Amino acid sequence: MVTLGVDLASQPKRTATCLLSWDRDSTRGEALSIGATDADLHGLFGRADKIGIDAPFGWPVPFTRAVAKYLESTVWPCAEVRQLRFRKTDRVARERLGRWPLSVSSDLIAVPAMRAVSLLAEAAATGETIDRSGGGRFVEVYPAAALSVWGFPSRGYKGAKGSAVRARLVGDLSQRTADWLALSSKDWARCKASDDILDALVAALVARAAHVGQCEPIPPGDHALATKEGWIALPRTESLEKLL
Repeated sequence: MVTLGVDLASQPKRTATCLLSWDRDSTRGEALSIGATDADLHGLFGRADKIGIDAPFGWPVPFTRAVAKYLESTVWPCAEVRQLRFRKTDRVARERLGRWPLSVSSDLIAVPAMRAVSLLAEAAATGETIDRSGGGRFVEVYPAAALSVWGFPSRGYKGAKGSAVRARLVGDLSQRTADWLALSSKDWARCKASDDILDALVAALVARAAHVGQCEPIPPGDHALATKEGWIALPRTESLEKLL
């Protein structure tokens, strides 16, 4: 099988991708690159069995309902600000990680989210079944959360200031996966040079975890909500060693 990881930005310039081809004995990496347009992404979608996208797939239901009501009546429903800012999956992620994901309704992550849902809508128009909870080919991922769960640094590895932390992180990741993940030295160097490419690689690994049942299940009572708001696939603690 093939998994695709996409570190989705609002513009192609910062949008990174990684394809991983999985067989019985090893995993080969390819297409680790940055600068993916929507057309590029749709082309890569056609090559993948499971696709992990680092962007929210929806908005908090209380927020969307509040905006819709205000649009029609200028009445703002009584709701806690936190309910308007965070989805149920964000609250679950905070309970596990000890920190909040970015709010899709009140932070800049909303712009990549708009691009993500546009891509999903275009895929749906071709007949693709879209399940925002991750049940189809597409799954919402959060690379920093996966790194934290797997025991790697999940803060301080971004940008030029994080180059030293990122270099150590990539070195540790390459050692942990050395028995089965076949990336070229050039691709590992790309991960050290770009946190976007590193996140795309992690997204592809989480997509595999989702495919083989190594992510935490959605609580049964939350599944209907997850199909509306989206749901972050959080890998299990020991899942990195169980992906092959």
